[in-house]
Amino acid sequence: MGPIKVNVEKMEAQLKEWGKKIDELAVKADTAGAQVKADYRKYVDDLKAKRTVAQSKLDELKAAGSEKWEVFKSGVESAWKDLESTFKTLKK
Repeated sequence: MGPIKVNVEKMEAQLKEWGKKIDELAVKADTAGAQVKADYRKYVDDLKAKRTVAQSKLDELKAAGSEKWEVFKSGVESAWKDLESTFKTLKK
């Protein structure tokens, strides 16, 4: 198994984990008070959108194959960092 395939598998596993966390946050948002619920819902919606972008970039990379890794690498990394940053912001 090549290093790119290993990276893609790790990214898919991380996206799946983040998806579970987003679902958990959505449940918390639904049970929170009105203002907290609105704030949480904003973050949850933002996380879902960013996760979708990251998944899309990863799907593009997988479809392109390992020979195109360098072409798609920056897009995947950018989407990844954006999603990761939003999770870190929410934890604060």
